[in-house]
Amino acid sequence: MSGLNKQKIVDSVPQTGFFGHPKGLFTLFFTEFWERFSYYGMRAILVYYMYYEVSKGGLGLEESTALAIMSIYGALVYMSGIIGGWLADRIFGTSKAVFYGGVFIMLGHIALAVPGSLSMFFVSMVLIVLGTGLLKPNVSSVVGEIYSEEDNRRDAGFSIFYMGINLGAFLSPLIVGKVGMDIDFHLGFAIAAVGMFFGLLVFIFTKKKNLGLAGTVVANPLSQDEKKKVYTVIGISAVALAILIAIAIPTGYLTIESFVALVGFLGILIPIIYFTVMYRSPKTTATERSRIIAYIPLFIASVMFWAIQEQGSTILALYADKRTQLEFAGISISPAWFQSLNPLFIIALAPIFAWLWVKLGDRQPTIPKKFSLGLLFAGLSFLVILLPAYFGGEDSLVNPLWLVLSYFIVVLGELCLSPVGLSATTKLAPSAFSAQTMSLWFLSNAAAQAINAQLVKFYSPETEMLYFGIIGGASIVLSIILFMLAPKIQTFMKGIK
Repeated sequence: MSGLNKQKIVDSVPQTGFFGHPKGLFTLFFTEFWERFSYYGMRAILVYYMYYEVSKGGLGLEESTALAIMSIYGALVYMSGIIGGWLADRIFGTSKAVFYGGVFIMLGHIALAVPGSLSMFFVSMVLIVLGTGLLKPNVSSVVGEIYSEEDNRRDAGFSIFYMGINLGAFLSPLIVGKVGMDIDFHLGFAIAAVGMFFGLLVFIFTKKKNLGLAGTVVANPLSQDEKKKVYTVIGISAVALAILIAIAIPTGYLTIESFVALVGFLGILIPIIYFTVMYRSPKTTATERSRIIAYIPLFIASVMFWAIQEQGSTILALYADKRTQLEFAGISISPAWFQSLNPLFIIALAPIFAWLWVKLGDRQPTIPKKFSLGLLFAGLSFLVILLPAYFGGEDSLVNPLWLVLSYFIVVLGELCLSPVGLSATTKLAPSAFSAQTMSLWFLSNAAAQAINAQLVKFYSPETEMLYFGIIGGASIVLSIILFMLAPKIQTFMKGIK
C-alpha cells in the first residue's frame, strides 16, 4: 500500500469523535470488546470443562492433557492469524476478514453450547481457531490505518483499544464463569456466542460511517489468474488433509501427544519462514529490511513474555482450582473469576500508561526499553507466586492474594509490551505485508503457547518452586540483555520511535 493510499484512507476517517481520537476507534473498540467477551468467557471455563468429571458436566480428560490442549488451542488461535492476514492482504481486505471471522467465532461457541461429545468440542475448536485468525490481527491492523504514521495519538489510541479488549475480558469470566461453573458449562458457552453476535451488529451498523476506507483496500491483491491457482491449491490441500487425518487417527499416528509436538515445531518454524520471506521479498525496501531486523529481538522478547502471561489460563487456572483458598473474607470464590484479574488491572492502569506515554512525548523510553521492562515484570510475577510454597509448603492452600499480586505484576509488564508492540508492528511493517506482519506479531503468542504445551508437563506441586523460579529467572535475564541492546536495535528502526 503506497503512502498516498495510506493518507487517503486516513483522510476518509472522521478524525475526532471518540475521546479525542478518530471516530473509527469507537467501531473497533466495541467490535473487539464483544469478540474478547466471547473468547475470554469461553476460555475462563474451558480448561475446567475439559478436566472436570463427566458427572459434573465436563469431558473427564486428564489434567495434564487438558492443560496441553488449552495451550495448543491458544497457539492455533494465533497461528491462524497468518492465514487471516494473508487473505486480508491478498484477497478481500481487513474489513471483510473481520466480519467473516466474527461469524466463524459465533458458530464455534454455538457448537460448544450444544451438549455433545469430544467430537463436538474439536469441531468448535476448528471454527474458533479459523474465526479468530481472520478477526484478531485484522481488526488491530484497521486501528493502525485510521492514524497517520506521524500522529502522536497513535500509541495512546492503541492503549484505549487495548482497554476495550480488556473490558470485555474482565466482564466475561465473571458472567460466563459464574453460569458455566455453577449452573451448566454449555449455557456459559451460549452466553459467549451471544457476545460475538453483538460484536457483529456493532461492526455492521457503524463501519460505513466511522471507518471510511479503512479496511477496504487490499494491500497486495492477487491477479485473477493467481486467485484461480490459490483456490485450486486450497481445495486440493483441504481434501488431502482430510484424507491424512482419516488415515492417521485410526492407525495411531495422530494422537494428542504427537499433535502437541507438531504444533510446537510449527510455532517456531512459521515465524522463521515469515521473517525470511518478508526480508527477501523484492517488494520490501532497504529501509523496511532494516526495520525487520529491528523487529526480530522484539519478537523474541514477546515470545518470552507471553510464555509467562498465557499460563494464567493454564497453570495458574489449575493453581486457582487446586492450590488456592476459595473461601476468603466470607466470600465463595469461583476459580474462573481469577481470569478477570488481568483485564481488571489493565482497565485500571491502561489510561495511566496512555497518559504517561503522551505526557513524556519524546522523553518516553524507546520501544526496545519498554519491551525490556515488560520482561522484567513478567519474570517478577513468577518469582512472587513461588513464595507461598517456600513459606507454607506444597500441601497447604494458598491465600488468594498471592495470585492477585502475581496477576497485578504481570499486567505492569503487559502494558509496557503489548499495546506498544501492536503500535510498533504497524509502524515497522513492510507496506506489502501490513496485515501479515500484524499476524506475525500475534504469532509470538502462538509460539509461546506452543512452548507452554511442553512446559506444563513439568509442573506439579512438588516441582512448583523450581518451575516458577527457572521460567521467571529466564525472563529477567532476557530483560537485562534486551535493555543493553536497546540503543543498537533503535538504530535499525530508521526513524521509528
